[in-house]
Amino acid sequence: MHRASRFLLVASLTFATLFARAAEVQVAVAANFAPVLSRIGAGFSAATGHTLKLSAGATGKFYSQILAGAPFDVLLAADEETPRKLVAAGLAVAGSNFTYAIGRLVLWSAQPGFVDDQGAVLASGRFAHLAIANPKLAPYGAAGLEVLKARGLAQALAPKIVTAESIAQAFQFVATGNAELGFVALSQVAVPGQPATGSYWLVPSNLYGPIRQDAVLLKTGEKNPAAAALLAYLKSAAAKDVIQSFGYRL
Repeated sequence: MHRASRFLLVASLTFATLFARAAEVQVAVAANFAPVLSRIGAGFSAATGHTLKLSAGATGKFYSQILAGAPFDVLLAADEETPRKLVAAGLAVAGSNFTYAIGRLVLWSAQPGFVDDQGAVLASGRFAHLAIANPKLAPYGAAGLEVLKARGLAQALAPKIVTAESIAQAFQFVATGNAELGFVALSQVAVPGQPATGSYWLVPSNLYGPIRQDAVLLKTGEKNPAAAALLAYLKSAAAKDVIQSFGYRL
């Protein structure tokens, strides 16, 4: 066989073998982290040949869906408690959970100059609606309520709170003007490579409990090589660089 033909045959067989092993991983991802994972996904696919199929939403809602048998392979939660509960329930692989990011909360307005750098606008009375993700489903929503309690404003602002299903919906309420203010994730308003819009207060971490976001391998994904590969890739330097670029701590 001609040398060039042999090379092409070997290359074709290698390519076919790689993609015969490639798989898809079904990921349930907390809404705040979905844009980050989308960006990480390109590097993951290039490095492994595997592909991601993302479903973004509130962590609490995913917990209920997984209990009901939803066929996700991996959960990237917005807290550390939910993965632990899934391990305890026998629905996730023991020892597979780890913290992939620590979230940071901001008070955001789509209006430039509306939010000051101390969050004093909360006590100003200059707004009619404050968007917060459902604290029973979304850890960032729970963190927002903690901030109001720490500032002694929970009772006074209760009539102004607009409850969103997820942190993504809370962001949409503010972006569309349905709420002048909202508690959202820093990653949603400080997207790398894009100019920041509106104004925000980066809430001091001593006003709310740490938002440790944990990943876990679900039992339905235990035999999926793409699921294990994704969890390993999240610990890589390339993935960590992307995570930090969106404002998360590690």
